[in-house]
Amino acid sequence: MNLSDIVDLNRYPLDATFAASCAATLDRDGVLVLPDFIRANALAQMQAEAQAGQDDAYFCTQSHGVYLTPPDPDLPDTHAVNRQVVSSKGCICDDVVPAASPLRALYDNATFRDFVRGTTGQASLYPYADPLSSINIHYANRGQELGWHFDNSSFAITLLIQKPDAGSVFEYIKDLRDADAGEMNHDGVTDLLDGRLNVQTLQMEPGTLVLFRGRNSVHRVTPNESDRTRMLAVLAYNSEPGVELSEAARMTFYGRLR
Repeated sequence: MNLSDIVDLNRYPLDATFAASCAATLDRDGVLVLPDFIRANALAQMQAEAQAGQDDAYFCTQSHGVYLTPPDPDLPDTHAVNRQVVSSKGCICDDVVPAASPLRALYDNATFRDFVRGTTGQASLYPYADPLSSINIHYANRGQELGWHFDNSSFAITLLIQKPDAGSVFEYIKDLRDADAGEMNHDGVTDLLDGRLNVQTLQMEPGTLVLFRGRNSVHRVTPNESDRTRMLAVLAYNSEPGVELSEAARMTFYGRLR
């Protein structure tokens, strides 16, 4: 499948000039939103594939901290490090995505990968070495949500495949912490969890590609308030070859190692 069959290259040329413009937006706002990135026919195929794969999804509910670190027994339960939120979702892994899927063709395409590299400032990008982690599709049924958290990675790439009829709103606060400087902003996270901070929301329709810097920008997805499943593809690359998601993480997120 050609890239032009998947992406509207007239609107989004994906060349070096366009990547430089996108990089400026991502650096300024912490998020880059590209509506109607996927052509209608390719999106329809992705939706059909995601729907067909849902029965194979691993669903789980997890309690975790905003910092995605283990609880600290030396701190009270009310401390920002130990405050718990809930994430609940389903997921299918890379090995379930069909070989002929436009999602896989996009992920593997050199022009798209060069665009992502240029936009994010990475020297190189590589797929995961394990068979599960490069392409994931996440499912959120009624009541399922993604709790407040900071990402461990410097950026994330998502593609909305299906939007629910209500709920599932992406909320975030840009640069609530500075992890590289060791400034975790525990007071700010406490204020967030206690409802004292205003948040920004990100509106997107199916076919929208989003690049998001979530290492320092806290974010969540509110509960799905409808019977229509939210379906979201996550495209994950690494800056070094040969990287595998840890076995513990694979068991937690996927329920299997292989």
